[in-house]
Amino acid sequence: MTEAAQTPIIAVDRVDLVRSGKVLLDQVSMAVRPGEHWALIGPNGAGKSTLLSLIGAVQHPTRGDVSVLGARLGRTDIRELRAHIGHVNPRHDIRTALTGRDAVLTGATGSIEVPPRWSPTPEQERRADRLIATLGVDGLRDGVWPTLSQGERGRFLIARALMPVPRLLLLDEPATGLDVAAREQLLSSIDRLRSEHPGLATVLVTHHLEELPATTTHAMLLRGGQVVAAGEADDVLTTKLVTACFGHPIAIERRDGRWSARAASVTP
Repeated sequence: MTEAAQTPIIAVDRVDLVRSGKVLLDQVSMAVRPGEHWALIGPNGAGKSTLLSLIGAVQHPTRGDVSVLGARLGRTDIRELRAHIGHVNPRHDIRTALTGRDAVLTGATGSIEVPPRWSPTPEQERRADRLIATLGVDGLRDGVWPTLSQGERGRFLIARALMPVPRLLLLDEPATGLDVAAREQLLSSIDRLRSEHPGLATVLVTHHLEELPATTTHAMLLRGGQVVAAGEADDVLTTKLVTACFGHPIAIERRDGRWSARAASVTP
């Protein structure tokens, strides 16, 4: 492994985050390297989205250090830093009748709508078309946003987030509200994306192990703002550790690369 591959693109060191006297994160540390695909898992209020907001340079820690893409929060222009981070939020607020392709192209400008008098370059158009094909929605490129399903929108939003060629992609509960078929299409698209962009690092937030792509390499379990366990996915996503994280007996199984969870039987 080269030195560049070993250098973390995310380094979170003993971070606390306190808001209105409430501790949201408590001594959290993690390191994400190029090509790693992390999952942040835990019950409601565990601190998953809060940690993602630090990684995405949306918030600053109360104590501790956060470095993203080699830049330390508090010592860098966060607007410039955010331009190099792809962030996928399924609640992305597009209000006009953009086509799926135009929504992807707004990733080149970092805007929600297409800016007035702006036209994409031929290279930007080619990149948008490649990403749309990779995410499996090329047949819907001319579909108008209000008519697209939530799952279809999710795949277009991932393509949009990748337009600036980021080294880091953040996915905030991308499968929320999807039916089983739409979820499986989305996860297959994420797996395909990761295989085609081997240097890309991703961090995905979810409550449900069934929503983890098979390409997930690492996981962190959070409970009450504290780390229960973190490391390689197969070492972390175990019956014992997931049970401790959720405070309920949960049996974990992995089959064909995918995880499932069910209530474990309790011996009286």
